[in-house]
Amino acid sequence: MNSPNSTSMKVHIASDRKELGRRAAADIAEAIRSKLQQKPHLRIVFAAAPSQGEMLSSLLLESDIDWPRVTAFHMDEYIGLPEDAPQRFGNWLREAFFNHVPLASYHLINPGHDLEATCREYATMLAEDTIDFVLLGIGTNAHIAFNDPPARLDDPLSVKVVELDGVCRQQQVDDQCFATLDDVPHQAITLTVPSLLRGEQLFCCVPGRHKAEAVRAMMEYPVSGQFPATALKTHPNCTVYLDPDSSSLLTT
Repeated sequence: MNSPNSTSMKVHIASDRKELGRRAAADIAEAIRSKLQQKPHLRIVFAAAPSQGEMLSSLLLESDIDWPRVTAFHMDEYIGLPEDAPQRFGNWLREAFFNHVPLASYHLINPGHDLEATCREYATMLAEDTIDFVLLGIGTNAHIAFNDPPARLDDPLSVKVVELDGVCRQQQVDDQCFATLDDVPHQAITLTVPSLLRGEQLFCCVPGRHKAEAVRAMMEYPVSGQFPATALKTHPNCTVYLDPDSSSLLTT
């Protein structure tokens, strides 16, 4: 594939969305099993989005994973939603995954009243040890986590408050997470691009035709904060999983 500035990014194009999820889950499960043979405890960052649903459902079915030796984090959270709102990413992840496996622990971003303190505290937790795996997707505007364009690829912060752009907010409606655009929060807390890239291994699931333009940008455009997902090409160990829809605009 024509992907300027690419190093070792691996790309798998599945036959359909379900197969994408199964293939990604199988690879992630094998990576977890292998890494747990090398060290006593792992730390994994999870994305929360419908695009991750098939992968997470398949990962729940994988056997022989010692989940009590895994600590989980997530990568972004809305500001301003009630704590019990189903749209909150922490709640979504609990429902989709965290409540179904015996993790050692999981740490949710709870914005609270002091946003800067929340960012500092979560950054401190992330920095306490290696992040072994990051399980992520990309947005229709090529964002990763909530780093909308123009994103700072050399951000000195690990976790910060961001304003969500219109394309990002509309995606939340199109994904049927919110009924109307007015319902979508304008701010969120997110792990920054450098924070995501500190993961030792990245697994990126991107299904759906609505992601085709973003996938083409990620794969074929130069690395730039205008298309934040292009930063994944700078990582030495990133695997991307596509389906026929999301890969439909690639030129090779």
